[in-house]
Amino acid sequence: MTRTVGVLALQGNVREHEAMLASLGARVVRVRRPEELAEIDGLVLPGGESSTIDKLSRAFGVRDPLIERIRDGLPVFGTCAGLILLADRIVDGIEGQQTFGGLDATVRRNAFGRQTESFETELDVPELGDPPVRAAFIRAPVIEELGSAARALATLPDGHVVAAEQGAILATSFHPEQTGESRLHERFLARL
Repeated sequence: MTRTVGVLALQGNVREHEAMLASLGARVVRVRRPEELAEIDGLVLPGGESSTIDKLSRAFGVRDPLIERIRDGLPVFGTCAGLILLADRIVDGIEGQQTFGGLDATVRRNAFGRQTESFETELDVPELGDPPVRAAFIRAPVIEELGSAARALATLPDGHVVAAEQGAILATSFHPEQTGESRLHERFLARL
């Protein structure tokens, strides 16, 4: 049976995630309103601007119902800004910025600096095997601290955690949808 995956479509890399998920056989819908959350079996929180997505989630009335669905075990995959939104704790957020929570982690926004500091690299992700993951870091966050409920999936050579999971939640600092890397989306879909 085909599962329905939502992509939070308030701002960010919505189309790229839609294309990746569709290529893997998922039925994909855009989520902007609370009632659309009832139609999905899993949700992707795309990269973009975390503070803008936070504000728009409140304006569209989707924030609180989304938090409730995450607490109830909705499988969620967050990339870049999506990681920030899933973190229980945030460092360097703008004044008043809130997260949806669910991932026992402290995340630092824009950990690598400005847009000009963006980069791509090969990452070893033991859970995914070979070859290494081609990862695009675009004004990316890092996980500064993981709580006991979460576990690291990938780290940079300097030790910064850039991919983690906890229960039904999967989150990365980088953008696999930008480099054509499908294995993380496959791992997410396997949770549905």
